[in-house]
Amino acid sequence: MRIFRLLYVQVLVGIVLGVLAGLFFPRFAPVAKGISEVFINAIRMVIAPVIFFTVVAGIAGAGNLKQAGRVGLKAFIYFEIVSTIALLLGLLMGNLVQPGRGAAHGTGKSGQVQELTQKAAAMDWGSFFTHLVPANIVDAFAKGEILQVLLFSILFAVGLRSVGARGAALLQTFDTINGALFRILHIVMRASPLGAFGGMAFTVGKFGAGSLAAMGRLMATFYGTGLIFLFVVLALLCRWQGFSFLKLLRYIRAELAIVLGASSSEPVLPSLMEKMRRAGVEEEVVGLVVPTGYSFNLDGTAIYLSMATLFIAQAYNVPLGWAEQLTIVGVLLLTSKGAAGVTGSGLLVLASTLGALKIIPVEGLALLVGVDRFMSEGRALVNFIGNAAATVIVGLSEKAVDRDRLQAALDGRISDEP
Repeated sequence: MRIFRLLYVQVLVGIVLGVLAGLFFPRFAPVAKGISEVFINAIRMVIAPVIFFTVVAGIAGAGNLKQAGRVGLKAFIYFEIVSTIALLLGLLMGNLVQPGRGAAHGTGKSGQVQELTQKAAAMDWGSFFTHLVPANIVDAFAKGEILQVLLFSILFAVGLRSVGARGAALLQTFDTINGALFRILHIVMRASPLGAFGGMAFTVGKFGAGSLAAMGRLMATFYGTGLIFLFVVLALLCRWQGFSFLKLLRYIRAELAIVLGASSSEPVLPSLMEKMRRAGVEEEVVGLVVPTGYSFNLDGTAIYLSMATLFIAQAYNVPLGWAEQLTIVGVLLLTSKGAAGVTGSGLLVLASTLGALKIIPVEGLALLVGVDRFMSEGRALVNFIGNAAATVIVGLSEKAVDRDRLQAALDGRISDEP
């Protein structure tokens, strides 16, 4: 059938088969994990060079330094405002639904909680900004440190632009290399159904669907809040800038399916950058907003962190007034940024936050260990959609988007397949 030739349909089939494999063949989980990791690693190997060549081409090529500064500042302000809204929304829904009321807290995976607590205590949040500057750029590329690579890319673009016409040949070479990297990406993306299959088979096989029942109220509240954020907050922001949020979702549907299967938005970072460029967003905006958004615009994670903190407080009958809850928002705005780039950092950030607050038992993390993985899909999806919307919104505010091309892409007149 023709429909099965579409990438997002193939990925959805892989997800369904992965769930079935995890349910009926749980011993397959270690092999499934290996399949998923091979796919994710194949994507990760091009992320750092794609960011580098895209940013250099955007700033040193057609862009200008003043515009780059404005784009960066607008993006940062947008990220902070929207992340704060997400945190407050998580607190609001947590207070209305109160998913932690009556939750048992006599049992849990205390060993894993102790490990998380130790890791959180070892994290030096003050060193986050010093970590932005790489001591060795080769090491930053090797480890895939997105923010370090981004900073070096901006500096390199400024330096290349300052040499004038002498840098034109090198810039053309960079553009050719970037084109080759995206061709590699297209080849790897064809294996995404297999990667999604492995990711879902591992998650269901290792953690089991049975753990969902005990924490159903929390999961339902979290996913419901995520939908409210997407279809009310982000939809209104998109409408304010004059484009359809639903059409944007349709345009990135293949990436959404991959995020769902992999429980991470990282594998589709290069693909998102390419699609935004194809939709008419200037390369300079794409190169600056997308990578920084992956570290600073974590809307789904923000909802989860505020709601999970309130959930533990409710489970342990710790009363929290609005003053204490606003303090939690302030702490989370800092700790969530400090863990930028740390894989699977949701519980780690939560442990650090609870340790800083000193009013909610850190042992409450045991309640979340079993279901955290099942909420990672929701976090990743909201994070990814938020970054896609942010790229278009910031670009439109800077008049750095070809509106005709954007509309053509959203209407399906420009192919969304690689």
